[in-house]
Amino acid sequence: MDVVSDAIAAVRIGRPSSNRLRVGGAWSARIPAYEGAGFHVVLEGGCWLLPDGGEPVRLGAGDAVLLPHGTGHVLASAPLDRDAAGLAVPIERLLAAVRTTPPPAPVGPLDGATGPLPVLDGAPGPLPVLGAASGPITELLCGKYRLEHSRSHPLMLELPDVVHLPNRVGAHPQLRAAVDLLGGELAADGAGGALAVPSLIDLLLVYMLRAWLASPRTAAGAGSGSGLGLGADAPVAGPGAEFGAVGAEPGAGGRWPAALGDRVVAGALRALHEDPARGWSVEELAASAGVSRATLTRRFTALVGRAPMAYLAWWRMTRAAALLQQTADPLDVIARRVGYATPYALSHAFSRQFGTTPGRYRDRMAAHFADG
Repeated sequence: MDVVSDAIAAVRIGRPSSNRLRVGGAWSARIPAYEGAGFHVVLEGGCWLLPDGGEPVRLGAGDAVLLPHGTGHVLASAPLDRDAAGLAVPIERLLAAVRTTPPPAPVGPLDGATGPLPVLDGAPGPLPVLGAASGPITELLCGKYRLEHSRSHPLMLELPDVVHLPNRVGAHPQLRAAVDLLGGELAADGAGGALAVPSLIDLLLVYMLRAWLASPRTAAGAGSGSGLGLGADAPVAGPGAEFGAVGAEPGAGGRWPAALGDRVVAGALRALHEDPARGWSVEELAASAGVSRATLTRRFTALVGRAPMAYLAWWRMTRAAALLQQTADPLDVIARRVGYATPYALSHAFSRQFGTTPGRYRDRMAAHFADG
């Protein structure tokens, strides 16, 4: 697979979950911090996203927003101060009201509500409206991807707490198409929707990451050739350095947009991810990228934060951890899939990176996610 696909697949657990809401009048909803990533798509109207410890973000119709680190936040009809945000209704109460659709109750504001939540039957749209129908109506798709952050790829770690992708004419056409398809599928409630909707939500995550990588801020400094400033005098990290811990950031948005925008480094990464079990050497990898060993090592290390073989060793262990959690394959099969000749060799390397044996890691993951 490619780097972005592998970065997602390594941490994904199960299928995404999603819910739709239609709210009106003055309202606010609290979404607590989550072990995974959250997202919202505004299908109609608009609202505000108030991340814990961050700046308010105005969301309009067609906007998508990703919270890749599960940051707690409030969704509201208007900006709120800290005290007002503390009175936001837990999102679970809103979702429960939609699921049960109780008889109509007196209309009133939803921020700080403690009694039964008002539901207006017969309001326009496929869902009941929570709150007052006299003001603007907002329809949202809210969802979560469950992730195992201990296996996070540095590309995922580099994402900001809030990735806002506004609905602008001509911007991110694939993302816009996915949002339109998802909205249409949800409105139609047609045959096969139980399969189509989670698949479209998976597609949404890929397109949100692509849009972030392609945005001008994250792409700053990315390119190919000497435009990266990676000549002989560029700072080079030591082979054991941690990701992102050495040298100057190649671009304003972080190192990974620059790495994936560089022809040589992106080609080397693609080769490693397509066949991590191969007995790679720096010479073979450099030949596949069409450069010398010294050039590959310098550019790869400066942009990725580790030398090529150190990155390969890390990725093999990360892939092994994902296979231990996601499959029932025996250790010898997993060892061969990630480039180790024997289960003992894999176990030794795995224990060094994760501080536990493969068997204990598998048992711990199974117990931790038994309720998922």
